Amino acid sequence: MPEDQDNLQQEETENQPEAEAPVEDKPTSPEEEPMITPGMNWFVLRVASNKEDSVKETLLRKIKIEGLVHLVNRILVPTEKQKTIKAGKQKILEKKLYPGYVFVEMRLEDDGRIPQDVFFLIKETTGVGDFIGTAGRPAAMSIPEIEKMLQASKPAEQQPEVKMEFQKGDQIKIKEGPFENMEGTVDKILPDQGKVRVIVMIFGRATPVELEYWLIEKAEE
Repeated sequence: MPEDQDNLQQEETENQPEAEAPVEDKPTSPEEEPMITPGMNWFVLRVASNKEDSVKETLLRKIKIEGLVHLVNRILVPTEKQKTIKAGKQKILEKKLYPGYVFVEMRLEDDGRIPQDVFFLIKETTGVGDFIGTAGRPAAMSIPEIEKMLQASKPAEQQPEVKMEFQKGDQIKIKEGPFENMEGTVDKILPDQGKVRVIVMIFGRATPVELEYWLIEKAEE
C-alpha cells in the first residue's frame, strides 16, 4: 500500500497547475498614452516665433524641478520632415506645423483658471505670450483639434518626400540652366528624385525635359 500512496501523491503533484509567473509592469510608450489625461485638457500657448522648442524644453525642466508634474503633463511642438534636393544633394529639414504655438496638457482649477504656481512658472518663461482664451481662463481644444495635433506629433514612419507646389498641367518658367527663361507645361511630378518633367518647345517640337524642381517656377498668368 505504501507504493500506491506514493503513486497517488505523484499523480496529484503532476496534475497541479503551474504557478503563474508574476506579470511585470510594462512602461507605457508615447503611442499608448491616452488622447487626454484624466482630469486634464489640452490648451494652446502663444509663444515668440522661433522660440517654440526653447519654451517647451524650459517649461518641461522647470515643471520637473518645481514638482508640478501632477498639474502639467505633456508639452508638444508638432513638426514635419521635408526633404529637399538641390544640385543632386539631399537635405532633411524639420518644419514646425504650427509656428508661434506650443500645446500644453494641464489641469485647471475648478473655476477654470490656471493653478497659481503653474501660471507664474509659465508667464516667467522667456518667449511666452498668453494662452488662447479670456481673462486667465484658457480655452480647451476640441476633440478634432486634439486628434489632428497628436497625429501631427507622431514621428514619421517613412522617409519624407520632396514637397512640391507643382501639379500636372501647370504652366512654368525655367529660372536657370540651358533652358533658362523658356516656358513649358508640367507633365509629371517625380518627388523621389526631386524633379519635374516638363514639356517645352525646342526647335518647334514638344520635347519632355526633366528638371530639378528648384529650377522652375510657376509662370505668371
